[in-house]
Amino acid sequence: MLSFFWKSERFLKSFSNNLQKQNRMQKPALDLQILTLPDNPGVYQYYDKDGKILYVGKAKNLKKRVSSYFNKIHDTAKTNVLVKKIVTIKHIVVPTETDALLLENNLIKTLQPRYNVLLRDDKSYPWICIKKEPFSRIFLTRRMVKDGSEYFGPYTNFKMVYTILDLIKELYPLRTCTYDLSESNINSGKFKVCLEYHIGNCKGPCEGLEPLEEYQRQVNAIREILKGNFKESLKDFKKLMNTYAQNLQFEEAQKIKEKIEVLENYQSRSTIINPKITNIDVFSIVSDESAAYVNFLQISHGSIIRSHTLEMKKKLDESDEELLELAIVELRERFQLLSKEIIVPFELDLGENIKITVPQLGDKKQILDLSIRNAKFYRIEQLKQLQIVDPDRHVNRIMAQMQKDLRLPSEPRHIECFDNSNIQGTNPVAACVVFKDGKPSKKDYRHFNVKTVEGPNDFASMTEIVYRRYKRLLDENEPLPQLIIIDGGKGQLSAALKSIDDLGLRGKVAIIGIAKRLEELFYPGDSIPLYLDKKSETLKVIQHLRNEAHRFGITFHRDKRSKSALNSSVESIPGIGEKTMTTLIQHFKSVKRLKLATEKEISEVIGVSKAKKIVDFYKTN
Repeated sequence: MLSFFWKSERFLKSFSNNLQKQNRMQKPALDLQILTLPDNPGVYQYYDKDGKILYVGKAKNLKKRVSSYFNKIHDTAKTNVLVKKIVTIKHIVVPTETDALLLENNLIKTLQPRYNVLLRDDKSYPWICIKKEPFSRIFLTRRMVKDGSEYFGPYTNFKMVYTILDLIKELYPLRTCTYDLSESNINSGKFKVCLEYHIGNCKGPCEGLEPLEEYQRQVNAIREILKGNFKESLKDFKKLMNTYAQNLQFEEAQKIKEKIEVLENYQSRSTIINPKITNIDVFSIVSDESAAYVNFLQISHGSIIRSHTLEMKKKLDESDEELLELAIVELRERFQLLSKEIIVPFELDLGENIKITVPQLGDKKQILDLSIRNAKFYRIEQLKQLQIVDPDRHVNRIMAQMQKDLRLPSEPRHIECFDNSNIQGTNPVAACVVFKDGKPSKKDYRHFNVKTVEGPNDFASMTEIVYRRYKRLLDENEPLPQLIIIDGGKGQLSAALKSIDDLGLRGKVAIIGIAKRLEELFYPGDSIPLYLDKKSETLKVIQHLRNEAHRFGITFHRDKRSKSALNSSVESIPGIGEKTMTTLIQHFKSVKRLKLATEKEISEVIGVSKAKKIVDFYKTN
């Protein structure tokens, strides 16, 4: 028996080790895909080596959820087999968890992945239907019948659906019967009013007591509610609430107030949009200096049924319009798309048989924004992977982008940034940090003690430091940077330019200033600053330079102040000379540490007799 358990344990351990080994073998490519996933809600899709869909899942945080599949041995053999088969991971980013839930449901039905529980239509999410018939009924349904009726949803929360229907019923008394209220049936007196009429929930269209035009006006108002236009309906609700309050019907008024609050907080639809929007393709583009990324979403009955992002390497300086046209032709042919309308971010010429829509508002603009967001996320992932796999190409791309953004004559492979540091004019210092190929070159950092300036004069200090820095580079025949950055805006930039002019470097080296408050970039002779996109890589490199110069300068300034304080303190101790003072400075770094040190700790550095003098001095002072 013991032998059996021992063998079972050994078998499980061996199985676990083998599975982990197999996972590691497939991981290099997968690790890269997982590493660059966004921390956003969305839907992920797993594919095998043949490109066949294995699994579709939703996630509040895509990176965390997908990572969890690969960092442990799962309890079920089926999940372990699934993980072993995964070769490619794709994803679609959506704004909320609810959107992810709805999109997951739709993709599972459309793609029917092998490892998903198949969702049947009778287990689907609810819709609100406006029936196409005389005196339209409005009701909840799980089934969509293609008879011209309008469907709104899908909804993930039944309570919300019932609340909406209850609100509609409270405000607009509509019929609930299933009679065929054709004009001939009404005129013949075939139907009689029911209890709903007598209790005020219906106005009796079955006996012709309510005209069709008045009924249709109410249906139109309800349609606006379901589309998310609550303005008129909320006004009617508030009017009804005030009427109840004036009639001292406070309980009824409170009920209406609660429903108003629900309606005000309600968002009528998620990204899975109105089913009226069907058989439409959405294309968007995001580009940089070297590549363009075109995202494609296929919409059917208001739902996303396919998403794909195409990367296009630029050969020449192609425009976004040219690239998007090429991509649309390629994707329509690849996926055999036959839709007559496409949504794009700007006007294109694709022939007379295709309707081009450039939305500005509404449902179509919402789905275009989602496509743009997915293209941006895909670009970020590719750039992160490029940084790991091909760092040289990554650097080349950033340098080219910086040259374009900053309007430079050449790529800024060598950048230097200056910053001053002083407190109330004491110990004025400056720092110069150096970046090469967009990264810190710390061996080239330099700090300066300001020598010719009295008091807190940052402008004069900047003039001195810039002159000293580049006078030395010229004297030693060292290479000059392609770009100089001055931290401090227009005033500091003007001070630095005096030295640049004195050295005859104007026009030979590009120089700009950066003002911290609004991240404004100033150029010599131009009073209007340049503003870069807050998320641009160029601005991030400049901010890194500025922050590094500030850190390096503050550290040097702090060390200098500490040594100055230690010098003045130690010099006043009788019997302690300059050599002993230097030894103490090098060891304890600050007066505070020296005061806290024991006599034994000090004696280990300078001897017993001198240590006793220092301890006695601090005891009496």
